[in-house]
Amino acid sequence: MRRKSGRSTVTDKKPFAFLPASVNYATIAILAAALILGIGIGTLFASDTGGGENNVSSSIQIDQKAPNPDICVQYGASAMVMDARLFVTLRPFKVYVSQPNMRPGCVLRQSNWAVLEQRNLVTGDQVRDCRQKLNTFGFTGDLGNSPAISCIYQSEDAQNFFINQPGAVNAPTNTEQF
Repeated sequence: MRRKSGRSTVTDKKPFAFLPASVNYATIAILAAALILGIGIGTLFASDTGGGENNVSSSIQIDQKAPNPDICVQYGASAMVMDARLFVTLRPFKVYVSQPNMRPGCVLRQSNWAVLEQRNLVTGDQVRDCRQKLNTFGFTGDLGNSPAISCIYQSEDAQNFFINQPGAVNAPTNTEQF
């Protein structure tokens, strides 16, 4: 009796040797198509932002809702402005907060205050006072229709805790300074 050699020839190899013989190329193609279709549908549902009026899920949406978006993006940054009132009682010591009012706003870079001065929206005294305190200007409302302009302070204590998480991508540092 002759012994078969341990070596196999090229014709002995079957494609996808790890699959049972009953699985053919058509079945593999159908399974691959179903997998790709499933991944595509899953990605579609996962990336749906639900861009309704009550949902702000990206900086692009904030930029679009900012007052005077072209000026805001070119000369500063769009912002979400929150107005809330604090009430503090001393006897007994308690702190109460009103319901916050959220609206779109804009923060201008210090080098771009001329936009407000050219439109006579701030006076030279306001600019001087704000500059002495190393602050900048922010506004809500359309610049052409009585905007609410404030000299605002950039808090060094404010941190974005989403950026400093392990595995998070660091934001470019040149966008941090106004």
